[in-house]
Amino acid sequence: MSTVKRAPSRRFGDQYLYALLAVLVVAAWRFTRLGLFTAGDDVGYWIGVAGATMMLVLFLYPLRKYVRFTQRWGKIKWWFIGHMVLGVGGPVLILVHSTFQLRSINATVALFSMLIVAASGVVGRFLYLRIHRDLAGERSNLADLQRRAGLAEGEVKSRFRFAPIVAERLLAFEQKAFASEAGWRTVLGRVVVLPLRKQWVYRECRQELTDRLRLIAREQNWSRNQALRRRRQALALTREYLLSVVRVAQFSAYERLFALWHVLHVPFVYLLVVTACFHVFAVHAY
Repeated sequence: MSTVKRAPSRRFGDQYLYALLAVLVVAAWRFTRLGLFTAGDDVGYWIGVAGATMMLVLFLYPLRKYVRFTQRWGKIKWWFIGHMVLGVGGPVLILVHSTFQLRSINATVALFSMLIVAASGVVGRFLYLRIHRDLAGERSNLADLQRRAGLAEGEVKSRFRFAPIVAERLLAFEQKAFASEAGWRTVLGRVVVLPLRKQWVYRECRQELTDRLRLIAREQNWSRNQALRRRRQALALTREYLLSVVRVAQFSAYERLFALWHVLHVPFVYLLVVTACFHVFAVHAY
């Protein structure tokens, strides 16, 4: 049975990204504690200019994505990667520029607008990669996910014919995962509750498989290594199947969340542009 094997690598990739963001913010804070500059001197000013320039260049990505004459300007994958790098580097430099201090109302509004947009961007990346195959932007679809996951009742029963109780539990989990009606309650249930139910079902199946395989091992005189290998294979198959069910069930939920995110993200971007322009004007006017 084929399975969707990108979920674990994506999960670990997310963890590394969030860890990197935390490290960069802490490093920026520690750097500003050295007292080498202030937000108003030349060094602090040009750090702010660099950060603002990176934030401005971010707008090249939607230009490349939606404007027809720009769609030959290289692969969208590299534009998206550049968009993410700038979306991290720009806010970090702005934080360094501010020295993590709020000195005026216009600077405070501009800073928090930027932080909202940056946090929204992180959330958007999280959702984006769950409804696309990779950074190239090729959209997944539910039928393809189901095909790659191998969600077929006959195949499940065949693979677990030695443990029919496990097969029934897996199929019941799948049926319940897809039985819910459309609505935001279902969306949140699939994103938050379904992974928890998956862990519970896996623990039940693991115990049943262990008991069944121990009995079969005695009946067929398996060696210890044979028994351990069969158990590892059965548990891996169970785990992959449950992950595949969750991945397929969550696809439509993440689509709806991504659509909602896009509606909310755009006004935040406009707010950032307005507040940033006002901040720049205030700095040079006064």
